[in-house]
Amino acid sequence: MSFPRLLKLWLWFSVAATTAGWILSAVRELNRGGYLVFLGLAALSLFFARRPLELVGPDAFAPLKKLGHRLRRPLPLCFAVLAVLIFVGGAVYPPTSYTGISYRLPRALYWLANEQWFWIHTPDYRMNNRACGIEWLSAGLISLTGSTRALFLLNFFPFLLLPGLVFSVCTQLGVNRKVAWQWMWLFPTAYNFLLQAGSAANDTFPTVYALAMIHFGARAWTSRRGADLWYCALAAALLTGAKASNLPLLLPGGILVFQLLPRLRQRLIGTVIVFGVCALVSFLPTALLNIRYCGDWSGLVLEHQGLAMKNPIVGVWGNALLLGLNNFLPPLFPWAKWWNQNALGLLPGAVVAPMNANFEPGYQRLPELPTEDSAGVGLGLSALITMAFIAGFFRRQSSAVEPRRSAIPPWIRFGTLGGAWVALLVYGMKSGMVTPQRLIAPYYPLLLPLLLLPAGHARVIRQTWWRTATALAIMLAGLMLVLSPDRPLWPAKTILAQVAERHPESRPLTRALNVYTVYAQRGDPLASVRALLPPGLKTIGFLGTEDDTTLSLWLPFGQRRVQQFFLTDSPEFLRAHARFVAVGGFVLQSANTTLEEWLTRNRAELIASTNATLKVAEGPQPWYLVRLKE
Repeated sequence: MSFPRLLKLWLWFSVAATTAGWILSAVRELNRGGYLVFLGLAALSLFFARRPLELVGPDAFAPLKKLGHRLRRPLPLCFAVLAVLIFVGGAVYPPTSYTGISYRLPRALYWLANEQWFWIHTPDYRMNNRACGIEWLSAGLISLTGSTRALFLLNFFPFLLLPGLVFSVCTQLGVNRKVAWQWMWLFPTAYNFLLQAGSAANDTFPTVYALAMIHFGARAWTSRRGADLWYCALAAALLTGAKASNLPLLLPGGILVFQLLPRLRQRLIGTVIVFGVCALVSFLPTALLNIRYCGDWSGLVLEHQGLAMKNPIVGVWGNALLLGLNNFLPPLFPWAKWWNQNALGLLPGAVVAPMNANFEPGYQRLPELPTEDSAGVGLGLSALITMAFIAGFFRRQSSAVEPRRSAIPPWIRFGTLGGAWVALLVYGMKSGMVTPQRLIAPYYPLLLPLLLLPAGHARVIRQTWWRTATALAIMLAGLMLVLSPDRPLWPAKTILAQVAERHPESRPLTRALNVYTVYAQRGDPLASVRALLPPGLKTIGFLGTEDDTTLSLWLPFGQRRVQQFFLTDSPEFLRAHARFVAVGGFVLQSANTTLEEWLTRNRAELIASTNATLKVAEGPQPWYLVRLKE
């Protein structure tokens, strides 16, 4: 299918999955049967509305000749090779994103088990107050397949749309077509996009919505059609429905289409319907539920100190510092442990004191290898952008500007370009979250066009040194993808175990083996705890920290449900919801209590114990299976 239709199909799939989640929850039919009925109705609607939705046409399925021609060129071929590696990794490995397995997948499992969205009784507030975009897309797949193995497709398919969208947005906002053609293939080599394209993470997949918002908004200036404005609105709504941190990105989209909004009155009924759908798939339902359950639309009242920025000025330079430090970090950084332990003592007090007062703890931590939970665009792309901008800027005097006709007024175009940077400024003023390099993934491609505007870029891309630099950046990205602990595409544990056996005194080898071993178990980290459960147990209680995952105890899906508890829950509450409880030693330690004290207070007995490692930094932790006495 042609690129525009694939993009529209993805937007409608996202709309349908999100709408299904909220509607089936409202009628308490969030289950396989409910999804099958909704899927049938959606297919029927698509059949009758395929022409108005512009999803098919006489040339819907283009021949593969054009694709084969493109793959003869180096950059598209490199992108195709990286895409194949990503697909292999996603198909071979289960989801391992820790934010995914700790709360995003479990919250979808809780909703499916209860057949509706509900405010979960859990110490992990993120299961309740966060946006539901990726969860609604995941819930349908889990319900229909009974597995999480296909969830990587929710990131992989948007990844394939990135080159076309980057080219469209860049050229419509004034970037030279040849320059945009180079960057459409280079931008997806950002480490966070490569790593999350094969995972169940939720940071990079909204990037397609951000780009689609600008793509359709810019098209509307040429077509003057309300349909393009509808798609722009749907993309903007999905963007906020995926993450509340994307809300500032509505600014460049609003600047782009503001003058065109009166045209929506020409198709008023359709506009009302589309805007109703937009409200349902946006962050609005979550905001209303947050107001009901915690009194704050954003849910920040539940968050840890540091997530909401106190001093906006510190937020701007602090986030800029973290973005620069993490995005220019070498892919292999063996000194990470030393840095993490000593950074706060090495940095000037004028930097550390305000950062400590305004950011989440652990903001200074750097990874040894890029992972999907920490990576930004990475050193390769960051260095390319920096070199290209500097070289393009200084060559502008000797470069001829390509004549360009655009239906978008210049002040609207530059307002859109600048609006993306203002949105990033707003994010920095409001957020004190760690790993901003990962969280602002949808911002990156909207920041790029302004850097590529200088006419000198057209000469830069013809230089020999530029071809060499791009080749090195792509090779570095491919090497990072192969070595990544999330989904290693080499026999990491086998080779490292053999080498470590020959060199037992080597700490780096021991550390590397430990990292790959823990990541290999991350898809099912509490398998040893699940093995302790009595056969046929329908409900298991869970007492852990807010960052401990219940995912393993849900397996196999549909046979058991998990009930989370607080340390402060009464014995009567525990007995009303479960007979057996899995208790983590880390949560007891963090509360300065012992297992014996908890057993005595709740009239429970120890049945069995084991050890499990959820995070490399925490190491092995004890886990106990206890039975509540009658």
